[in-house]
Amino acid sequence: MTAETPATPQVPDGRAGQASACVAEVAVRLRAERARVIAVDGPSGSGKTTLGGALAVELEAALVHMDDLYPGWDGLRGGVDRLVEWILRPLAGGTPARWRRYDWTLGAYAEWRELPPSDVVIVEGVGAGAVATAPYLSFLVWTEAPLAVRKARALSRDGEAYRPHWERWARQERAYFAADDVRARADAVIDTGPEAGPWRTSG
Repeated sequence: MTAETPATPQVPDGRAGQASACVAEVAVRLRAERARVIAVDGPSGSGKTTLGGALAVELEAALVHMDDLYPGWDGLRGGVDRLVEWILRPLAGGTPARWRRYDWTLGAYAEWRELPPSDVVIVEGVGAGAVATAPYLSFLVWTEAPLAVRKARALSRDGEAYRPHWERWARQERAYFAADDVRARADAVIDTGPEAGPWRTSG
């Protein structure tokens, strides 16, 4: 697979509209700072995929999903290792990135995908902003929303099949966020909760 120009993300609850001003604001900062590798991190259901997709369209950037890298429900840290080994390190060295997409239905890695060195790459998903990825990142965005909102979004997006795994995955998230202090290291913090109205940035 070569770098794709992502389509506009389809968001059933209208969050793409809320995100538009925020996306434009962040995109201005990214262009000004000549950011090359951008990470979008935050807990499940906080809007990472929506924001990452919208930024990829705005910046005409390649988009990588952490969901393709995790080796199953207990694999958050394993996904980070694969992100560095398969994608970030090769791109930093000027060589194509190659990774195997994890098939969640089969519970195993599937086909290999490839991304040539690109002007701008966006990585979205839990783990994208890990300490291990920091040497390769130009800009780190953190997204957040209240727990109840995030859980409702995640279950609406991924279906009831996700419900038994919610807490299993959340425990890994909490441990990772505490150990790597991702929010504190972010260049921009984006509140995607409904009470915030249009998405807003700080930092």
